[in-house]
Amino acid sequence: MNTGDREYNAADVIRTLPRRQKAIYDMVLEKGFVSIEGLSQHFSVTPQTIRRDINNLCSAKLLQRYHGGAGLLNSVENFTYSTRKSLCSEEKIRVAQHVAQFIPNNASLFLDIGTSTEEVARALVDKTGLRVITNNLNVASILGQNRGFEILVSGGVVRNHDLGITGEAAIDFISQFKVDFGIISVAGIDPDGTLIDFDYNEVRIARAIISNSRQVFLVADHSKFNRSAMVRIGNLEEVDALFTDRTPPASFLEIIKRGDVNLHIAPGGKH
Repeated sequence: MNTGDREYNAADVIRTLPRRQKAIYDMVLEKGFVSIEGLSQHFSVTPQTIRRDINNLCSAKLLQRYHGGAGLLNSVENFTYSTRKSLCSEEKIRVAQHVAQFIPNNASLFLDIGTSTEEVARALVDKTGLRVITNNLNVASILGQNRGFEILVSGGVVRNHDLGITGEAAIDFISQFKVDFGIISVAGIDPDGTLIDFDYNEVRIARAIISNSRQVFLVADHSKFNRSAMVRIGNLEEVDALFTDRTPPASFLEIIKRGDVNLHIAPGGKH
């Protein structure tokens, strides 16, 4: 499968996958790793057929080949911003619209870097009297459509690829406030409930938001469960509510229950 010389967009590739390869990819998203033997039995095809499917998925930069099977990509490199905007875009919209129902008018909130939080910003545009603190210029631009909002943008270093702001100035700015809601996104959630991301500087800002919010809302579509990244943000038990598009795998449900985390599944999702 040729991805070409233009900017690689995994979402475009996923949409064109043959049915069995799409099913394999979805199984890896849910479980983190699948074996060739298990897939062969599940689909009633030969191991050689499954190996060809896995090779195609690895060539398409969707999965990583391991001994005996396939798993998620490595933990040190994220998808490009344009790819992240496209991946699970419909799910992100549904989750964002559900989150907006829990944000009252005249509330104060943080919104961090991420395509999921940008969708939340779009879902909040019709509210009244919000006071929003953000380190995301895309969020500021979206919410700026409502002249009744007060929008405060942190200083710091602007990342060219997604207009997120990081650095000590951003952390210091966020730490001056105590808001009603902190809305954060993550690159992945480990099976033990660890919230993880790729950028150390971005993670430090997420920690500041968690520390300075009366309630913390995590927005994470189903692709984030079992996805690997290198930098630890915290644990799922530290958030007050998780907003997603389908019921998480059983191991995550145990963590959610233990941490007394409110689980919200957006309408239209799989339960």
